Amino acid sequence: MPVEQASGDRVVTVPNALSALRLVLVPVFFWLVLDEHDGWAVLLLALSGFTDYLDGKLARAWGQTSRLGTLLDPAADRLYILATLIGLTYRDVIPLWLTVLLVGRDVVLAATLPVLRRHGYGPLPVHYLGKAATFCLLWGFPLLLLGEWDNDVGSVAHALGWAFAIWGTALYWWAGVLYLVQLRTLLRHEPEGVAA
Repeated sequence: MPVEQASGDRVVTVPNALSALRLVLVPVFFWLVLDEHDGWAVLLLALSGFTDYLDGKLARAWGQTSRLGTLLDPAADRLYILATLIGLTYRDVIPLWLTVLLVGRDVVLAATLPVLRRHGYGPLPVHYLGKAATFCLLWGFPLLLLGEWDNDVGSVAHALGWAFAIWGTALYWWAGVLYLVQLRTLLRHEPEGVAA
């Protein structure tokens, strides 16, 4: 039986509720990391990753994609990454340079938002490469957290965590460069006199 298509302006949807739940749980996750409840923090991050996958899948399957959803989903991803970076840097699990590198990319892209707004555009859509980078980082960070365990599981998790973190960081910046190229192309092909 076909599912009725929802409007792009609809706010109250199951996918949006899942994204909102992810946002609400960011402070809980942050506290778990800071207070060294690593098992619970990893479990919550895994739950967040699953709901991230599920909200997108449901939004497409049920025709419930919305403007709010396209804002909530990447916002939740970035907040989990930021909370993880701050918590793991504070605990000396990851070095400060990695945090600066990842936050720096988001600062660069945030600086493009006023330019987009001035030309009448909203935020650029999330690129598949950006999703792949987020996926790697959200796998790498919990593994690095588990890498703090002083046993064989910790040793393997540490190595895998760094592999995912390095690959995710490279993809994160690559996606950032693609966003900048997309912005330049968009503005270059804009008819003269359109900008405010």
